[in-house]
Amino acid sequence: MKFRIGYRTIKTAVGTAFSILIAQQLGLNNFASAGILTILCIQVTKRRSLRTAWDRFLACALAMPFSALFFEGIGYHPIVIGVMLLFFIPIIVMLKAPDGVVTSSVIILHIFMAHHISWALFFNELGVITVGISVALLINLYMPSADKKLREYQMKIEGNFKIIFCEMVRYLKEGESSWDGKEITESAKLLDEAKMLALRDFENHILREENLYFEYFKIREKQFEIIERVLPIVTSLTSTLVQGKIVAAFLEELSENIHPGNTAYIYIDKLRGMKKEFEEMELPKTREEFEVRASLLQLVKEMNDYLIIKSSLYVKEVIVHDSNKVKAY
Repeated sequence: MKFRIGYRTIKTAVGTAFSILIAQQLGLNNFASAGILTILCIQVTKRRSLRTAWDRFLACALAMPFSALFFEGIGYHPIVIGVMLLFFIPIIVMLKAPDGVVTSSVIILHIFMAHHISWALFFNELGVITVGISVALLINLYMPSADKKLREYQMKIEGNFKIIFCEMVRYLKEGESSWDGKEITESAKLLDEAKMLALRDFENHILREENLYFEYFKIREKQFEIIERVLPIVTSLTSTLVQGKIVAAFLEELSENIHPGNTAYIYIDKLRGMKKEFEEMELPKTREEFEVRASLLQLVKEMNDYLIIKSSLYVKEVIVHDSNKVKAY
């Protein structure tokens, strides 16, 4: 595996050093624990960092009165720690703050090692908690933008769709193709990666309520499922008919207009007209012609579903690729 220092590693290193330094300068005991809190609170996204910070602060704050109750009420003994955790951990889980269990254990051990309870001790631990979590939140305010990478995924996926449609056109016109189909497996992988990145990017925008990129890639994923169903239909055609050439011309035009905008309604109307044109043609004269035309009708139906998916989900909001940004319309 290639050695690489990522931005999260850099943030963790810098944040840990600063939190320890600040806690030390404030004269706090156990100041190194502020660094542990910072390490635990730096997450991959802003939203997750905020949730984790709250969980850890809540758990640490509750750990102090719990420690006072058990240690002063029963005694400063290792067994008491185990007994206390039997009650403390379920309560933290019940409060939906499980991420705080580890950090609160650090506070519990500080109080245990001190062998006494005082307001000074509580304020010291609260200071350590505040410094460690605050530094982590400040450090995590910077998250690199994923817009450029998401647009790259968008362009690659649309490019692959165009190649796939062009290969279908070629097969419908010529009845053969030397295509290796690598765009199929590549598109499946790109869609998975793009959705994951879109979700992470959404988590880094606290005030954003809609994840337009994720919706876009979900649409492409549903369309890709139809493409996977269509390919066997195309390759099963044993002869070329005039209807096949009409469908090929339609697919060729569609391949030239694969983009984030919503123009699906235009092609749905064209498909409706194509289907009506097929119905007005002479009936098939042979069994082979009948089977080919039936397959072509199934292909037309699948392509109609392909277009409906986009038009139904993009009623008012679509991703429009600008040279610098993404807009919602």
